[in-house]
Amino acid sequence: MSDNLYELLASRFPADPAAPCFLLRDGGHVSYGALADGAGRAAALMVARGVKPGDRVVLKAEKSCQAVMAYLATLMAGAVFVPLNTAYTAAEVDYFLQDAEPALVLTDPASFLAEAADVPPLTEPVPRAAADLASIIYTSGTTGRSKGAMLSHGNLAANALALHQAWGFSERDVLLHALPIFHVHGLFVALHCAFLSGAPMIWLEKFDDAAVVEALPRATVMMGVPTFYTRLLANPAFTRERAEHMRLFISGSAPLLEATFAEFEARTGHRILERYGMSEAVIITSNPLDGDRIPGSVGFPLPGVELRVAGGETGVIEIRGPSVFSGYWRMPEKTAEEFTADGYFITGDVGRQDADGRVWISGRAKDLVISGGFNVYPKEVEMVLDELPGVVESAVIGAPHPDFGEGVVAVVIGQGEEAVLIAAAREKLAAFKAPKRVFFVDELPRNAMGKVQKNLLRERYADAFA
Repeated sequence: MSDNLYELLASRFPADPAAPCFLLRDGGHVSYGALADGAGRAAALMVARGVKPGDRVVLKAEKSCQAVMAYLATLMAGAVFVPLNTAYTAAEVDYFLQDAEPALVLTDPASFLAEAADVPPLTEPVPRAAADLASIIYTSGTTGRSKGAMLSHGNLAANALALHQAWGFSERDVLLHALPIFHVHGLFVALHCAFLSGAPMIWLEKFDDAAVVEALPRATVMMGVPTFYTRLLANPAFTRERAEHMRLFISGSAPLLEATFAEFEARTGHRILERYGMSEAVIITSNPLDGDRIPGSVGFPLPGVELRVAGGETGVIEIRGPSVFSGYWRMPEKTAEEFTADGYFITGDVGRQDADGRVWISGRAKDLVISGGFNVYPKEVEMVLDELPGVVESAVIGAPHPDFGEGVVAVVIGQGEEAVLIAAAREKLAAFKAPKRVFFVDELPRNAMGKVQKNLLRERYADAFA
């Protein structure tokens, strides 16, 4: 057995190939046997088309069972999986394709799987070493240029095994999967926990609170972003009875408000398990499965993760361990900047670790905005806004939003109409990155060095979505 991640995942599939993997809304299902067969045939077709070990395979498609098969097929073929957010514009996708130089781009995995149906499946995955690249996950860059985080087979295997144990997954679980699969949360965290358990997943193409409420009595575990939980709480049909069969609710990708935690517990009796992660290391810390889950804390470092706070009691969090990525794709200088001399990755998140070892996140040193669980780097948005007619200069911040956690706000020197500027930004940016509010000002607050004081803007526009 090599270190190809697919071999680890497939070794935990149920012995009975007819066991269900994806439970579909129409009452049907896709079995684990069908999943493995589809992945094997798609992998064989990739190889036949000249995809070699280490080649990149880009997937930009809506969530589907076939898309998951394409992911597993890429691993089997020894290639590197590059998922792209379906909301990206053509201009954004052009950049990723130029940077990744893929051997294959999939936009219709169902058609690709249909073509592969007549191809004999690959019988053995292409051998891979633990250090070999398994996936590139693009994250927005503070300079406006997206960075490709390189995750190896060993990185993903280590994190999957740690989470499977930490969260007590077993074959008796049923995972409610309502997350997108272009993001590490839905792709690696959720899928890998289910695969390592041989457990079925209730497969929802997207989050819909009514569909989730309907499905809950058949599930035992749900993973979501805080927005999922606020929308469930807003639905009167979400009752204690609907959640009584559940074993665990997990939240991540954005901070969970203490008020949401408290309201959820009062409604259901469940204390949401909050964890902390990022594309560069998947999951870093987690509140305990057995033990107190404290609102506001993201819990303890996972086994194998070394975590320290630089600069005193509160400072920038640095990490190293088996799940931490090796660097950014084709950015050796940026990679060198992001790692310390002794091998710790500088996360850019500001926080502290208390005497018990619990981690508390207090802010982000890199001005990151997290809206609906998606990362938005202000510089990327500002570069688009500053090119628009009537805009002299812009400053982009995040403001508290009742649904998305944070909403993107642009403060602009210049003239124009809010709706027109937002529409123009949406032509060049994914909808989650585009400003939801625009405020026009005569000048921006600056310090003695001329740098815009975004902390003052965040205070000034804290009620932008109130």
